[in-house]
Amino acid sequence: MGDLGGGPPSLRVGDRVAVVAPSYPAEPERLERGCAVLRSLGLDVIVGKHVLDRAPSGLTYLAGSDDERAADLQAAWCDPGISAVICARGGYGAARVLDHLDWDTMAHATPKLLHGSSDITALHVAFGRRLGVPTSFGPMVVSTLADGEAETIAHLREALFGTGVTVHGSRTLRGGRARGTLTGGNLALLTSLLGTPHAPEPATDRIAFLEDVNEAPYRVDRMLTQLLQAGWFEGVAGIVLGTWVGCGDLDAVFADRLVPIGVPILGGVAVGHGPGQRTIRLGVDVGLDADARVLSHPGEETP
Repeated sequence: MGDLGGGPPSLRVGDRVAVVAPSYPAEPERLERGCAVLRSLGLDVIVGKHVLDRAPSGLTYLAGSDDERAADLQAAWCDPGISAVICARGGYGAARVLDHLDWDTMAHATPKLLHGSSDITALHVAFGRRLGVPTSFGPMVVSTLADGEAETIAHLREALFGTGVTVHGSRTLRGGRARGTLTGGNLALLTSLLGTPHAPEPATDRIAFLEDVNEAPYRVDRMLTQLLQAGWFEGVAGIVLGTWVGCGDLDAVFADRLVPIGVPILGGVAVGHGPGQRTIRLGVDVGLDADARVLSHPGEETP
């Protein structure tokens, strides 16, 4: 793994990565296809003990018990031979493991890259706050990589082996430029953490990234309102909107809830759900040019 040097970790060919399932269990065939993609990138892949498990007592939507999922995650994070922890899929359950991790022990482990999206937002938030490490938000082993989409895999390769790659949006909701640390993730997960010990830090002086899937416009409105009322957007430098698959027409919601904040807003960034997913780094300094419809990462030309 590349030298952290205060910045985001990057991978090298031959690095060993661990695939874990902090949320839903993986399907065996898709797990193997997704792991084959990681191996094609030159990575040595091992799989967590409970990735294929299903929790008992009617909670079969979880990959084993909370303790088991947390144990897989912590073991991988604390293993000095592992350079990245890559999540198999989202769904639900990542927030449940947060109280089952030994954060003091994990804080003493050599920092490495955590990669995942959607429900894994709970881990992005917690790892950023408690461990102070940048994380990678992008396509996961079972949910997307198993489909073998060449463009998605190529972008993931650039992102994992570098320090992040430029992503483009399709719409300027409010023009302007901004710079700041990229924060955020899945909207439903961010709001679900408010009021808990794992609540996301306010986006003050940061670039806020948001995405979601299968949420009706009124529900997106409700969650954005909750973040507004909680003060999460206070002092935000800019906003980047990812994919909103199955969420309907959100133009009026974004115009009413976000545009009045008065900062640059870029929409239509292919990060979150659906085909053509891109990978971004949370917890790193980025440049946002909403007029040029570009979000640039460290080492690239930024505003």
